[in-house]
Amino acid sequence: MQDKEKQGDAVAELAVDFCGEWYEPSPDGVFSIGREGDLEIDDNPYLHRKFLEISRYDGIWWLTNAGTMLSATIADAAGGMQAWMAPGARIPLVFGHTNVIFTAGPTTYEFSVHLKTPSFMAQSRGEDSAGSTTIGPVVFTDSQKALIVALAEPMLRREGTGFSAIPSSAQAAKRLGWALTRFNRKLDNVCDKLDRVGVVGLRGGGGKLATNRRARLVEHAVTSHLVTPDDLALLDSQRGTDDE
Repeated sequence: MQDKEKQGDAVAELAVDFCGEWYEPSPDGVFSIGREGDLEIDDNPYLHRKFLEISRYDGIWWLTNAGTMLSATIADAAGGMQAWMAPGARIPLVFGHTNVIFTAGPTTYEFSVHLKTPSFMAQSRGEDSAGSTTIGPVVFTDSQKALIVALAEPMLRREGTGFSAIPSSAQAAKRLGWALTRFNRKLDNVCDKLDRVGVVGLRGGGGKLATNRRARLVEHAVTSHLVTPDDLALLDSQRGTDDE
């Protein structure tokens, strides 16, 4: 395995950072990520033995989902670009810093890919006059945003660990001081709003809500900067309140 500390005097063309450990995929081979492989994420029975692959051909680095069940959320560091990579899909790695988040069972994992000579440069966005609870045409109430924060809290509080556990609906409801029925109603509303503007992975077949929608919601919210650590204060300010 190509595990080593990143050296300041020898920066690879592409490097992967997971939990502070750096890996340098070879441009002549396939770098595998999963329960086994070049980057062994975790001994998690829900995680594919070989899940993601990084390879280079035609002058471009690619990330491929080699799994059959799990999906991954891919985003640039600024949150301006996001893609949901289903099994069998692949995406070019063109940004200087790309974040990859995926969930296997109760655990969510994150690693980053760093490209020395990116093909695209992310442009930072100015302040949105519509407010931090607006994404495109979607506007969230404070309690709806607090729900998202409650589910994303472990990821927002992580400190370089690379993995976290998404709370169950019952745990998140208790964190907010809400009844479970109220929490589920608001979760339905949040997922409906995002689904209507094209956020994939929140609904299953036939228009039904996806079974892993909490994980997908957290992945989307964190990578798009819909919620940030600054929003953790909502957990207390919205505890037991209702603005709908």
